[in-house]
Amino acid sequence: MMQNTIFDPNKPCLPPMPSEFLKRTENAVLEHLSNEQFGVSELADAVSMSRSNLLRKIKAETSLSASQYIRQIRLEEGMKLLKEGELNVSEVTHQVGFGSTSYFIKCFREHYGYPPGTVGKESEQPIEQEEPAVENQFKKGWINQALLGVGIILLLVLVVFFFKNDDQEAKPVEKSIAVLPFKNLSADSSNIYLINGLMETTLNNLQKIKDLRVVSRTSVEKFRNTTLTVPEISSMLPVGYFVEGSGQKVGDRIQLNIQLIEAARDKQVWSQQYNREVNDIFQLQEEIASSIVSEIQVVITPEERELIASIPTKNMDAYDLYLKGRAAIRKETIEGLNEGIPYFKQAIDLDNEFGLAYAYLAISYYYIDIFKTDKKYLDDVNSLADKALFYAPNSPESWIAKGSYYQQIGEYKETEKYFLQAHKLAPGSSDIVNQLSDFYTRYYPDTNKYLEFALKGVRLISNSKDSLTTSYLYLHLSNALIQNGFVDEALVYANKCLEYFPENPYGYIKPYILYVKNRDIAQTRNMLLNEFKKDTTRFDILQEIGKLYYCEGNFDKAYEVYDRFIKLRDRLGMDVYHFEYLKIADTFIRKGEQERGEQYIEGFKEFADGDKSRYKDIHYVAYYTYTGQLDSAEYHMKRFAELDGFQYWILLFIEDDPGMAPIKNKKWFKESLSKLRNTFWSDHEKLKAKLEEEDLI
Repeated sequence: MMQNTIFDPNKPCLPPMPSEFLKRTENAVLEHLSNEQFGVSELADAVSMSRSNLLRKIKAETSLSASQYIRQIRLEEGMKLLKEGELNVSEVTHQVGFGSTSYFIKCFREHYGYPPGTVGKESEQPIEQEEPAVENQFKKGWINQALLGVGIILLLVLVVFFFKNDDQEAKPVEKSIAVLPFKNLSADSSNIYLINGLMETTLNNLQKIKDLRVVSRTSVEKFRNTTLTVPEISSMLPVGYFVEGSGQKVGDRIQLNIQLIEAARDKQVWSQQYNREVNDIFQLQEEIASSIVSEIQVVITPEERELIASIPTKNMDAYDLYLKGRAAIRKETIEGLNEGIPYFKQAIDLDNEFGLAYAYLAISYYYIDIFKTDKKYLDDVNSLADKALFYAPNSPESWIAKGSYYQQIGEYKETEKYFLQAHKLAPGSSDIVNQLSDFYTRYYPDTNKYLEFALKGVRLISNSKDSLTTSYLYLHLSNALIQNGFVDEALVYANKCLEYFPENPYGYIKPYILYVKNRDIAQTRNMLLNEFKKDTTRFDILQEIGKLYYCEGNFDKAYEVYDRFIKLRDRLGMDVYHFEYLKIADTFIRKGEQERGEQYIEGFKEFADGDKSRYKDIHYVAYYTYTGQLDSAEYHMKRFAELDGFQYWILLFIEDDPGMAPIKNKKWFKESLSKLRNTFWSDHEKLKAKLEEEDLI
C-alpha cells in the first residue's frame, strides 16, 4: 500500500508503524527463529489463522508471499547477528533457521547485494577513505541500509514513483505482459500470416527476457476476434500490461500500429505508428520489443538484447515463405505439418543459411514421425538440426530441434542438455517449459525436475483463464505432484485441469489419483472405460484398462483388451508401451498363446537392456522374477532399493502386480520394499518443506 507522497531522496524515508497483525506474525517467527521447519503452515497455527487468510493478509500488507516474509525476517536477524561479530556465517545460518549455509548466502546476497562474509569488515578500510555518514549510507544503497533496522513493512513504502504525463500514479509491480493477436487490416485476407508473424515474433522476443513473464501464445489466441474490453480481458488474463497491434501490407510496405496498455488502469502508456518497407521488418521487430521493455522498466541483459536484435535471414522472400510455413504448422495437425514443410524447403532454397527454417523443418519432420514405428525422417531431423545450430546457434528452436532428434533415438542425456539450453535462451516460453515437463515424466523420469518445471509452467500462466494451455500445465503439475506423493494437491490440480478443458485427452490422471486415495481398482477401471467410450481410437487408454484388469487378476478381460490394444496400435503404426510387454506376455501365455507371449517377453527384455532411466533395475526384477531367475531378481531389487527420486506409482503397483507374486514373501523383497518406502517418504518430507518455504504448495 503506497503512501500518497512524492519520494524526496534528500529527506529521510520514515516507515509507517507496523500493524498489530505484522507485529504478531513477526514475533511468532522470532520465537521459532532457529527452527528451519517453521514455515507458512506453522506460522498460521501460531497466530491462529487459516493458511489462506494468512497468505492473503501478508500479501495485502507487505506485497510479499508468506514464505518471502518469513525469509525476510530471518535475513534481517541474520544481519544483526553478523554485525555483532560473535558468530561466523555458518553459525548464523542455523541460528536464523536456514538448513543450508549455501542457501543462506544466496538469499543474503540477493537481499542485501553482497555476501554475508563481508559484513562488519568496513572497519578494516583506511579512515581517510570514509565519507560522511549520511552521504555514505545513501551512496551504498539507502534501501539496503534502511532495511537493517525495520520490519518487512518498509517494503511497502520504498517504492520509486515514476512520473509520466504529469501523472503521479505508480506502475504495476509485476513485470508481466500478454501480446494480444494483431488485427489484419489488409483488404487481402491472405496477408494475415504476415501480421500474425509480427505478433508471434514480438511475443518470442519478449520471452527471451528473464525479468519478464510473458503469457503464452495459445493463452491469448482465444481473444483474436473478441469484442471484450481490456478490463474484461484483464479479469480473465491477469497481467500487468497488454500489447495490442493492427496492421496491413500495402505493396512493399508494412503499416503497423502498436500500443502498450497498463491493465490495472486501462491506460495507454505508449503507442507508435510504423510505416516501413518490408525489408526493414527485423529492425521494426527489435524496435517494438525495445520500446516495450523500456516503458515497463524491465531489466534486459546485453545477451538478451543481442538475441532480440539477431537477423534470421537477409532474404525477405525466404522470410516470407518461412512465416507462411510457421502459420501452417501452428494448426498443430498432420495436415498443417505437411502444408508447412514445402514452405520451409522453399525458404532454404532461397537462403541455404536460414537457420530458423532448418529448425522448423526438422521439428516438423520430428512430429510427423513421433510415435511411428518406422522413423522415416530420422536422418533428416538430425542433419537439419545440425544446420540449424550452425546457422542459428542462439535460437531456442535450433536446440529444440537437435534435442528432439536425441529424444527420438533415446539419447536422453543429450536431449536434456539441448532442451535446457533452449529454456535458458527463452526462459519465458511456456511451450519449452511444457516440453521439459513432458520429457521429465515420459522420456527421462525425474520426479523432482518434473515437479520443478511443472511449477514453472504454472507460474508462467499465473491465473490465466486460457482453456487449453492452462489445462495442460495443470495436468503436468497434477501428475508431478502425485509422482512425489502429494495426493490431495494433485487432485486439486487434476480438477483444475478438467475445469479449464473438460475434454483434455490425458485427464484420466484423475482416476489414478482417486485410486491412490481409495485403493478401489474397479472404480478406476470403470472411469477409464467411460473415457475410452468417448474416443475408441485411444489405444493409450485401452492399454491402461488392460493393465487394471491384469492387476485385478481378471485375465480373460485383460486378454480381450490387450489383444484389441495391440491391433489398434499396430494399425496406427505406433511403437509404444514396451514397458508393459511383460504383463501382455503373461496374459497371452495364461490364455494358451505361448509363442505370442514369448515374443513379448523377448521384447520386454530388449526394452530393459536398452533402458537408460533409473527404472532399469526394477524392470530387470520383473523380468527375472517372471523367468524364474530369482537370484538375479534379488540382485536387481537390492540395487534398485539404493536409489531415490522414483515415482510414487512404483510403491503402489509393485505389490499389486501379479507378476511379482513369486517374490512377495521373500525376506529380501520385503526389506527392499521397506527401504524404498522409507527413502520415498523421507524425500517427500524434505521436498514438502522446501516447497512450503518457497510458498509453492
